[in-house]
Amino acid sequence: MQTAVSDHRQTLPAPESERPAPILPAEADWDRYFHAGLAALTGGFSPIPLQTALYNWAAHLATSPARQAELSLLMVQEWTRFAGLAMQTAMAGGTSEPAARALPQDRRFRHDSWRIAPYALYAEAFLGIERWWREATTGGHGIAAADRALLEFVARQALDTVAPSNFPATNPEILERIMTTGGRCLVEGALNAAEDWTRKASGQRPRSTDAFVVGKTVATAEGSVVLTTPLCEVIQYRPRTATVRPEPVLMIPAWIMKYYILDLSPANSLVNHLLEAGFTVFMISWKNPTPEDRDVGFDDYRRLGLLPALQAALAITGARRAHGVGYCLGGTLLAIAAAAMARDGDDRLASLSFLAAQTDFEEAGELKLFVNESQVSLLEDMMWRQGVLAAPQMQGTFNLLRSNDLIWSKIVKQYWMGDPEPSFDIMAWATDATRMPYRMHSEYLRSMYLNNDLARGHFLVDGRPVVVQDIRAPVFALGTEWDHVAPWRSVYKFNLLADSEVTFVLTNGGHNQGVVSPPGRHDRHYRIATRQEQDRYIDPEAWVRQVPPHPGSWWPAWFEWLAQRSGAPVAPPPMGRPDLGLAETAPAPGSYVLG
Repeated sequence: MQTAVSDHRQTLPAPESERPAPILPAEADWDRYFHAGLAALTGGFSPIPLQTALYNWAAHLATSPARQAELSLLMVQEWTRFAGLAMQTAMAGGTSEPAARALPQDRRFRHDSWRIAPYALYAEAFLGIERWWREATTGGHGIAAADRALLEFVARQALDTVAPSNFPATNPEILERIMTTGGRCLVEGALNAAEDWTRKASGQRPRSTDAFVVGKTVATAEGSVVLTTPLCEVIQYRPRTATVRPEPVLMIPAWIMKYYILDLSPANSLVNHLLEAGFTVFMISWKNPTPEDRDVGFDDYRRLGLLPALQAALAITGARRAHGVGYCLGGTLLAIAAAAMARDGDDRLASLSFLAAQTDFEEAGELKLFVNESQVSLLEDMMWRQGVLAAPQMQGTFNLLRSNDLIWSKIVKQYWMGDPEPSFDIMAWATDATRMPYRMHSEYLRSMYLNNDLARGHFLVDGRPVVVQDIRAPVFALGTEWDHVAPWRSVYKFNLLADSEVTFVLTNGGHNQGVVSPPGRHDRHYRIATRQEQDRYIDPEAWVRQVPPHPGSWWPAWFEWLAQRSGAPVAPPPMGRPDLGLAETAPAPGSYVLG
């Protein structure tokens, strides 16, 4: 155990006051300023890992004649197929269906107009090149997996840039719109682009978000701020039913984005549905940090956020235990706090619900492509200069993970075809981004993504390691099928780490849309199964084959799960407890969410 402590201390940046002074006092600062400037030019991405990966791939390919022959044969096959399609089209006016060769999530070539020449040939040629590069960058003996994944991602991004769907001359849908509108769509698209750039330059959010105002159309659940700390406001929501379950539900959202993803417009509000199901709900609303918060650490969010909120929820309700609910990074924090509490004999958590949250970061998806020693060091120098990781830099990374949907589709629909930007509450929320404190984000990236300390038992709380295996409270873990941030197979690892009852749910949708899944939506389904402590482990692929899907939202199943682990209904608790220093100081949604 002593080794684990020592290893972990080496992974965290020492406080500035504890670092040895450089031989030349200003030398370190010169390098850090240079790196920060480089980050500004590259959007925060380090070019060095890509150079290393490219050299690694090219060197192994150069010494693999069989692999070269295999790729050459694939290229010949692709071009032979393309030549046959071109000949067939030229002689008989044939058609093809490029969408059949695209990846399942690729929607660019599904319109019927892409089946007709010459546009079908444009799409077929592009998909053939894409398939060749995918094979070239995902295979190969001796190439490090991280290097292959990075090259495959970069090749895909580069190809997506020149896809025929992005340009009017090669996109039949755009040409059809130009013809039907007499070119008016191009004028409207240019106006859309000009407005977007003007708003972005002035720091304004897109016009499509104007209809969604925090406290008026979103984040409208009635409640009060009952506790304020330097890092969070704790909101207690007013009960909706004559009786409630005695155990309060404490929701810990991620501080990467604002809390009201869980309280969007009334119909989409998870908070509203919990209240109507007879639960008392408390919410943590995190402060949006400023450069003055540069030294706020990861553990500060536990000490000054989660623990005070838990104490307040129990004090107001008079309950002995509470249901903890963590979303995304908030779920990781909840797992750490729960593990520390279990280690110390604190059983105040009746159950734990993790919504698209990870505790094992070994398979954390494409987001790990942006987390290596070179990348983290560059980000640290950028954050060291700024004091925070700015919101646009965070959003840029997430947009790249879904560039077809969030970048190129927008250019085609809004700028070439002149469509107005869709207006949805969840899209408005996505533009309301937050900043990350320098110290916290550095600790998080190193401890979780680089070293996977929590899963390995190396993560320290109050100077001692914590392990998820110590948790004995029942666990509800939600994964979403198309999650780019917390891939569902990574979330599924609760079944490996937790020595308690684990109910795993897999729903369709992405990291946000899968969580915001109110009843009544006909495009939703979910799978659910519970593993008892004594049950044998089932791998994720077998789990999907064995567990049948259910139509609809997973929310009612979760409410039932919570109710089964709660006491009999009682009279609702008071709003706040002024006698305990927990008075109602402001109506929900409070002030931190507006920062």
